[in-house]
Amino acid sequence: MTTPNHPLIVGVSGASGLIYAVRILKYLLAADRAIELVASKSSYMVWQSEQNVKMPVDCDRQELFWREQAGVETGGKLRCHPWQDVGANIASGSFRTRGMIVIPCSMSTVAKLAHGLSSDLLERAADVQLKEGRKLVIVPRETPLSLIHLRNLTILAEAGVRVVPAIPAWYHQPQTIEDLVDFVVARTLDQFGIDCVPLRRWKED
Repeated sequence: MTTPNHPLIVGVSGASGLIYAVRILKYLLAADRAIELVASKSSYMVWQSEQNVKMPVDCDRQELFWREQAGVETGGKLRCHPWQDVGANIASGSFRTRGMIVIPCSMSTVAKLAHGLSSDLLERAADVQLKEGRKLVIVPRETPLSLIHLRNLTILAEAGVRVVPAIPAWYHQPQTIEDLVDFVVARTLDQFGIDCVPLRRWKED
């Protein structure tokens, strides 16, 4: 049985939109949450492409990197794992977690999860959540979606995965890109009953 005190796994795949990962870390760390983070191999290339920065490979330096990107130097607990370390704690069902979020989630990752393939730690950790009956939330960021994409997403939904597409709303009157991103982040964390994102909700004063 898991409790709110158990860590939440955050997986960062190689889909475009790493700002989603940065913002969710910002709010979780500021809320003093424990996070186990694993970034896929391709996410390193996306950082280079989107921000022209290199994400450190060393885990200690990577933790500082993510904290710097999120603007939260202290607070919470963040432990980073190498993408190839399939022997890490989060690769085992006996390591208790609150569940896992893959944000952003590439269609390649969706396909592998839908068909039980685990070629790296991110995929293995997600597969563990499924086999243990824990909550797995994915935030796919792709457009347009092919029939193959839709079928793979359906397989995951039928297996109990919560699919929260990176589609913002406008009823909260966003003023910045971060406001649009935060809507998706808030709806993602809602799946775990975590309310730590300042969001003006529908018909809420």
